[in-house]
Amino acid sequence: MTRFWQEPAYTHGTPARTGVLLVNLGTPAAPTAAAVRPYLKQFLSDPRVVEIPRLIWWPILNGIILRTRPAKSASKYASVWTTEGSPLKVHTEKQTKLLAGFLAHAGERTLLIDSAMRYGEPSIRSRLDAMRAAGCTRILVVPLYPQFAASTTATVMDEVADCLRHWRNLPEIRYIRSFGDDPGYIQALASSVREHWQRNGQADKLVLSFHGIPRRSLDLGDPYHCECHKTARLLGEALQLPKERLIVSFQSRFGKAAWLQPYTQPTLEALGRGGTASVDVMCPGFVSDCLETLEEINMECREAFLHAGGKRFEYIPCLNERDDWIHALTQLSLRHMGNWLSDVQASPGDAELQRLKAIELGATR
Repeated sequence: MTRFWQEPAYTHGTPARTGVLLVNLGTPAAPTAAAVRPYLKQFLSDPRVVEIPRLIWWPILNGIILRTRPAKSASKYASVWTTEGSPLKVHTEKQTKLLAGFLAHAGERTLLIDSAMRYGEPSIRSRLDAMRAAGCTRILVVPLYPQFAASTTATVMDEVADCLRHWRNLPEIRYIRSFGDDPGYIQALASSVREHWQRNGQADKLVLSFHGIPRRSLDLGDPYHCECHKTARLLGEALQLPKERLIVSFQSRFGKAAWLQPYTQPTLEALGRGGTASVDVMCPGFVSDCLETLEEINMECREAFLHAGGKRFEYIPCLNERDDWIHALTQLSLRHMGNWLSDVQASPGDAELQRLKAIELGATR
């Protein structure tokens, strides 16, 4: 097998471009068991996602999970699927278009803005290949995870590195590692909450539900837990919310091992049983509404809280396409590109001269 993939055709004097690649987790192509199975297999085969030795994990994954879970997951996906498709993919694509527009308005009209999914389609490889073909020599990769975790952000970095090791002519690469404490992101969250309160009034408690990871990951040095609590603290301060009214919890536990606690659904059930009449729930670990927010939180956890005695459950949507969030994302991108944007590009005349000189020295294009 060839170690390096074929390089795209190159014409000397072609202006170099900078690309910005947004990357989200991923989604099956359809809300069916047949579509969910390969998506789950790719996701759960990632050694950063499941850190169980392959000799033990492989029979469990292929012999049990991939035989039983796809149908159950497909039913959940079907409950949130829209006429446009998967909510996660729809929101990510809209964010990509809006970011391109905001950057163009800021004067950066030559940037190439695209998006990919870590698992499923469009793949990171396919979008990096498209950027390479378009002449991008500098690429900013933006994992859309506000808080860093080895099982999310780091897997994006792994996949980018795995693709680039097959390229002969490598671009410069930069990453936005995390942005859970970015002032623009925090203010967008706070504005979203305030607008919700203006429309619906304030609930007794504001519950911030972050995606969970195994407790073992924290013990081994993963910073995710700390970054989630920092986001929560900064949001609470921005809202001037008393600490006793703000609760941090973790959702989406998988398997029997201990995960980060407190768990979201049991927390909401305890609140309902304990006499808390109303809760506002938001998910600051997600920038796009998806299965975990729309089905797990707004359906399953809503039902659990009300069944336990709660009276009013309000879900505050993710930032999705809010202007203040896209503005924050724009500023994040501009800051991380930094000197890439200030470097002087050759004029069309200079570029043509460079092309002609290269041809004199033996180039064909």
